[in-house]
This record gives sequence, structure tokens and C-alpha cells, in this order.
Amino acid sequence: MANFKVITQRPTGPTFDLAGGSYELEMETLSTIGAEIVETTAETEEEFIEAARDADALIARGRRITRHIIENLDNCKVISLGSVGADTVDVVAATEKGIPVTNVPDTFIEEVADHTIMMILATYRRLLTMDKYVRDGRWAEGRPLLSNYPRLMGQTLGFISFGHVARATAVRAVGFGVRMIAYDPYIEELTMTAAGVEPVGYNELLERSDILSMHAPSTAEAHHMMREEHFRQMKSTALFINNGRGPTVEESGLIKALQEGWIAAAGLDVLEQEPPDLENPLLQMDNVTLTPHVASASQRMAPETQRRVGQEVTLVLSGRWPRTCVNPSVLANTDLRRWQPYSMERGPGSS
Repeated sequence: MANFKVITQRPTGPTFDLAGGSYELEMETLSTIGAEIVETTAETEEEFIEAARDADALIARGRRITRHIIENLDNCKVISLGSVGADTVDVVAATEKGIPVTNVPDTFIEEVADHTIMMILATYRRLLTMDKYVRDGRWAEGRPLLSNYPRLMGQTLGFISFGHVARATAVRAVGFGVRMIAYDPYIEELTMTAAGVEPVGYNELLERSDILSMHAPSTAEAHHMMREEHFRQMKSTALFINNGRGPTVEESGLIKALQEGWIAAAGLDVLEQEPPDLENPLLQMDNVTLTPHVASASQRMAPETQRRVGQEVTLVLSGRWPRTCVNPSVLANTDLRRWQPYSMERGPGSS
């Protein structure tokens, strides 16, 4: 009989971390503590609750973990996510229940930074328009169009939020000779200036940026952080890039900004509704470059994320702190005699 029961919903389609049914990578560490992963095919919340009520841990895939689910968990010690964002889990309810929620904020930073630079360049140099010109026999129109735009060197790249991805993007952007500014009230100014980035206020960021890149997390505070009034403050020649989270942008405001010419173009890997309605105006605009929420995807990303989920669950079930916790206050409110610091030397599950 297993020492610990870990419940996860059997997905009906691809998950963020492409987890399948074998769970070999998660079990690399979970097997060291005698844990087992049990998939449920629950179709309703009530069915999921019945399957998960006595579980020691949940892996949040394929289903939103709501307050109703969390309040009916009798034994759960950790809920683990294979993503950066935690918006598929009611973190407030988990905190009230004393359950740490772990995420994976650092296994695919390089990929997202690469994708951000790609979107900046593709949008700035009107890559899709140039491609269409060639395919439509409009070869001669490409040079006159691009001749209307300044060189990238010397333009101002602005970051909304200056977390891991924005910092990695800044490292890459240095080579293009852009000026860089950022708004993030939670990051020390010295962290920005050390990266060659000038800290500014939000309004100044909007007014000065030639390229504005959104990197805010999907939190209640950041919901619709960019709205119609904010796009109105931007330069009419400015580009807007979002490889972060769709809900940080009021999509109707972005659509209006592009239709009315308040900004020049956009490059988007994320949308408010995913996948989008095929009637979404953004899909019909020549000045919008779109990718299907793939910025983090690479050969390395999925397996490393799955391993990390297993590691985080193993740490908590072994009585240790998780490496990353989106609600760290839950640890402060827990009997700390139960917790031991994580040690790279000792490793998860060791004594």
C-alpha cells in the first residue's frame, strides 16, 4: 500500500506541461517516499471531490481547483502546478485551508525571453506583411513600407513588470541597441539599473515606450492592467507585445486601439479567451502577429516541468519547504515544527 496518494484529473487534451498517463518523470522523486499518482476521470466537481477527498496532494492539471473542491479536501498537504501562473487554483481558499500551492516559475524563462525577442522583431519589421507581399506577387512594396519606420537601434523598449522573463529579455535586447525602461513597484530599482534598465512610473512608461512588453502575472491586481485609457496614452507608432498572461489586458481596449490607430501594431502569444473565437477581430488584423500560447514550449520545458511538480510534492509530503510557493504566508501560519528547509545536498525525501 502506498504511503501517499496524489490525485490528478485525467486531461481530455494537451496540458500546459504535456503530461501524459505514465507520470514517469513525476515519479522519479515521488517513488522515493512511496507515493502513487492516481488519475481520476471525474466529469463533475462532486466526482472529483469524492476521488480527492482523502488525497495527500493534488497535481492541478486538466481541471480548475475551486474553493468548493478545496474546502472539501480532508487530508491535502499541497497543490502543485506545472505552470508559472496559478490562476487555475483558488489560492486564497488554499491559503485559508493551510495548503501550500507550488508552481514552476523558472524552468522555461529562456524560452519565453527568446519568444519575446522574436515577437518584437517580427512585429517591428512587419514580418507577416513582408511574407504576404512575396506570396502575393507584391515584391516591390516591401522596401517602401519598411522605409517609413526608424531603425530599431535607439528605440525605447518598456517592460510592464520586471520579473525573470523581462530580465532575460533585457539581456537579449542589449545587443539591439535599444533604450530600456520598466515599471514594477515590487522590484528594487537597483535590480533594474544593474540590468541597464531605467525605473519609471506607469504613466511615463506608457508615454515613452516605442515597444511595450507586458510581463505582469495573472493576479487580481494585474487584471486588465492595460485598458483603453492606457492605450490612449501610448505613441501612435508604438508596438504592444504580450507573451505574459491574457487577462492582464482588456482585449476590447486593445482591439479599439489597433482599429483607431492609437498604437501601430501588436504581437501576442496570449489572449483573454484561449483558444480565441474565430470571429475575434484580432485574428483579422494585418498589424497583429499571433502565436498560440507557445512562448514557453521547447524540448526541455515539458519534462523538466513534470520533474519539478514531482519534486515539489515530494518535498512537502516529506515535511520540507517547497522550492517555490505562490502563497508563502501559509508556511508562516503553519506549525513550523513540521517543516524542514530544503537542502540541495540532502535532497528531497532524505533525512
